Amino acid sequence: MKGSLWLAWRQQRVPAGIGAAALVVAAAIAAYYRSGMLEALHSGLFDHCEPGPLYCTRSDTGLPLLLDVEPLKYLGALNIALPVLIGVFWGAPLLGRDRELGTHRMILSQGVSRGQWFASRFALAAVTTIAFSGLLAGVFAWWWRPAADRSYGLFWYDNTALSGSGPRVVAAALFGLAAGTLLGLLARRVLSAMVLTLLVTGAVTLLMEWTHRARLLVPPHTYVSAGITPKPLMGEKWSTGHYGLITATGRHDDVLTCPFPSGAELKQCMAGHGYVARFYEANPAGDYWTFQWTDTAILGSLAVLLTVVTVLLLRRRV
Repeated sequence: MKGSLWLAWRQQRVPAGIGAAALVVAAAIAAYYRSGMLEALHSGLFDHCEPGPLYCTRSDTGLPLLLDVEPLKYLGALNIALPVLIGVFWGAPLLGRDRELGTHRMILSQGVSRGQWFASRFALAAVTTIAFSGLLAGVFAWWWRPAADRSYGLFWYDNTALSGSGPRVVAAALFGLAAGTLLGLLARRVLSAMVLTLLVTGAVTLLMEWTHRARLLVPPHTYVSAGITPKPLMGEKWSTGHYGLITATGRHDDVLTCPFPSGAELKQCMAGHGYVARFYEANPAGDYWTFQWTDTAILGSLAVLLTVVTVLLLRRRV
């Protein structure tokens, strides 16, 4: 490790060390709580629980049976916050610190080109970010697997699972790094760049969460049952909460028009209003990967775009 790469490592070893320490702590906590989770599952206490969204209860007290998944949710929340943390504390100072202190001029005067100065710093940060975020996402998946999609555990559509696991965690982390790097180049002060990065990455993170809740990018499926035939089981599907009835002409009306779960009252009401079927809207469990790859494509494209803009601006801003 020589030249500009060695200098880049010297400047980034503190955030890299903090990230490594956080990863070790997360892995240790995951191992501890996952072991307890497996012990609870192997105790037989949950053997009578059926898969699906309905809570399983204790036979003696009738209280819901739940695994301790709160620490797992905290790890998911950390993974969701990665683009903000990496962007603010790693991306913003990456070029901004040298520019604020003027040390980049000394570096460039030593025969290091602008491209080398940028590439050594950003490449090292990007590789470390990919490794760090990928391992955190892997720790979450390993911890989550025994409790995945069970009423006593954590369903795939919980925001800490949907946004805190999988490849989208890596793409989001790279977006945060790219956004912070660009703003660090544009701002006159590192502190200003950090504040701007916090606002930008925070806004994009919240926007992505909103698209999930609104099913904007991955629309739900419509499940139909004829007449008063029982509707297809919800199972692991993520319901929109939109239930209703369908007329012979195909019009969809709200379920409150005939607010009866089944039986003669429902049949009579449907006949009186001309309804021939019932429906509900939900995303099946397979849409987990559709959400994942959609988010990955969007956030990854933003990361590439911001990096290209940074490279183009280097000619004028340094």
